[in-house]
Amino acid sequence: MEFKDHASIGTFPSSLSGRSTMPQKKSASKAAQTSPPTSPWVPASAREQQRETKRNAVLSTAAQLFNERGFHATSLDDIAARLNVSKPTLYYYVKNKDQILIECVRKGLQMMHQGIEETRRAGGKAIDQLMACMRVYTRIVTLDFGMCVIRVSDDEFEPDSRKELRRLKSGIDMEFRRLVTAGIAEGSLQPCDPKMAAFVIAGALSWIGRWYEADGEYSAEEIATQFNAMLLNGVLRRKPETSAAPAVACGGVRSKSRAKK
Repeated sequence: MEFKDHASIGTFPSSLSGRSTMPQKKSASKAAQTSPPTSPWVPASAREQQRETKRNAVLSTAAQLFNERGFHATSLDDIAARLNVSKPTLYYYVKNKDQILIECVRKGLQMMHQGIEETRRAGGKAIDQLMACMRVYTRIVTLDFGMCVIRVSDDEFEPDSRKELRRLKSGIDMEFRRLVTAGIAEGSLQPCDPKMAAFVIAGALSWIGRWYEADGEYSAEEIATQFNAMLLNGVLRRKPETSAAPAVACGGVRSKSRAKK
């Protein structure tokens, strides 16, 4: 009897094994039923990225229209129409047209600062940095945001915004002065007034932003090459230098080093 009892006990594990699979099947089925559905909304970080992309599209389109028609002749309806959206949609990204203009000009100035800073970090001789900065400046004033910097008067802005934008412009001017000063010190530039030289360089390059056309005769790169050559070498045809003809520096100031000879 004891042996039979052991035999019957021996059959218990197989019976238990069969019963133990039931909770596993049930839990798997339950997990499948409680699995959350896939959300049709993207994560917050992706939404913010999408918003920033659309906001930049608003600013880029506005800059194009400001350059084509002028700030006052461009309405929010014009901007919305070119973007294929309704006017109320724009207010999700900007407050008003004045804010759009400020952002466009600020972007243009920030692009200039970034390009000049990259040139500074690249190092090299002052003359090479100056030529690189001139190319950067020329390229940016042929772009929509850069054109806004040149074509829009500071008087369009409120005092606080005007002060900020003038500070950014002043930083660019000071960088040109620094490079001219360094170029004179290293002997690659004629002695001259760095302030006046910076005004000449920035003034000439800025005017490109008023007449440049993307489908015009010259590309931005070709314009930069010609302006660099003319601004740094001049347009006068030079005669072969002789010891009897001292060099004349920028602004009509005779080079002291040559005058001593």
